[in-house]
Parts: sequence; C-alpha cells; structure tokens
Amino acid sequence: MVSRIARRCFCTVTPQPWLFVGLGNPGDKYKTTRHNVGFKMMDAFADSQGISMDTLHFKALFGKGFVEGVPVLVAKPQTYMNLSGESIGPLAAYYKMPLNRVVVFHDDMDLPCGVLRLHPKGGHGRHNGLKSVIQHFRGNAEFARLRIGIGRPPGQMDPKAFMLQNFNATAQGRIDAALQEGVVALKEVVCKGLTDAARCFNNRQKYKHIRLQTMPV
Repeated sequence: MVSRIARRCFCTVTPQPWLFVGLGNPGDKYKTTRHNVGFKMMDAFADSQGISMDTLHFKALFGKGFVEGVPVLVAKPQTYMNLSGESIGPLAAYYKMPLNRVVVFHDDMDLPCGVLRLHPKGGHGRHNGLKSVIQHFRGNAEFARLRIGIGRPPGQMDPKAFMLQNFNATAQGRIDAALQEGVVALKEVVCKGLTDAARCFNNRQKYKHIRLQTMPV
C-alpha cells in the first residue's frame, strides 16, 4: 500500500499531478490482443519514463514518477475490462484527482489500426471499459481519453471475437509505431497542457488517418 506520506506529496505538490490509466484485461491469455492496447500504451509510457508499476493499489498495477518535474501516477486496472471503474474510481478519489487531470487509454474500432486521437472528454462510444469508468465517476465523463485505433473486424466477424484476437504482423507494426507516437503526445500533455497537446497531436494524426484508411491490414 502506498504510504500516507506519498499520498500527501502527490496530492499537494505544485504543479498538480496527472493520473494516466490504461484499460485492458489481466493475464497472459489477453496480453497481446487488440483489446489490450490500452495496457500496451501504459507500458510504453511508463517504460519511457523509468516508472515501475510494481505495486497493487486499488485493484490496479500502480506506479508513480515525474515528467519534467510534474508528478504522474500510472495504473493498469486488474479488474477485467468491463469492471475498470471499480479500480479507477476509488484511485482517483483517493488522490483527490480532478477529472480534467485524468487520461484513460483504450482501444477503438472506429479508428484505423494505428491511428490515435486525444480528446479532453467524450462519451463511452459503446466501450464497456469506459462505461464502467463513467459509472464510477458518478456519471461524469469529463476526463480525457487517448483512443488507439485497432480497425474494424472483417466481413461478418463478431466484434467481440475480433477484439480478443492478436494482431497480424502488419497491424502489429502499426501499433508499435502508434505507441511511440502516444508516448510523445503524453509528454506534451504533461508539459503543455491537454488542450494545446490535443490540438497539435490530432492535427498530426489526421494526415495519418487519411493515409491508412485505404491501406489493408
């Protein structure tokens, strides 16, 4: 359990901390599936900053560190996707995090594979993990999201089955590149603020979106 001293430090320090959360399912069975790219984004960011997520805290693998002097809390809920809010809600409450300092990373079938979007707020878009988070934020959806495109299922394939498949080699290459782009975007969020970072990042991603729309995966 994180100490009261650490809690007090991260809640009162100036500048105000960020809470970054990746959504996914725990266990080796799901580790490399499309539905777990939120976890992958969290891992890539934490690794880039030398942050270890080696503590189980509020049903999440949890760590803390600094980016350019700004404190950052990072978490991967271990509740399974559809119950993500059971971890994130209490975690945000414990650290007294305003929702405009929370960023949730998740997969999105409405974006081409490897395309990202950063939004200051939004709905759940039929994503069960986001539904759970919003529910445990008492219906408040005023938190940021980093959406990671995984593409649409081919033909008449069941979307649930598609999400729980692994990426093929081409798609994995796109995802690997996207994760590095996401790391850069998250550093910009911390250093520039969400609004400016989202505007610049999304403009860059628009060109990538157009290019990838017509390319098979």
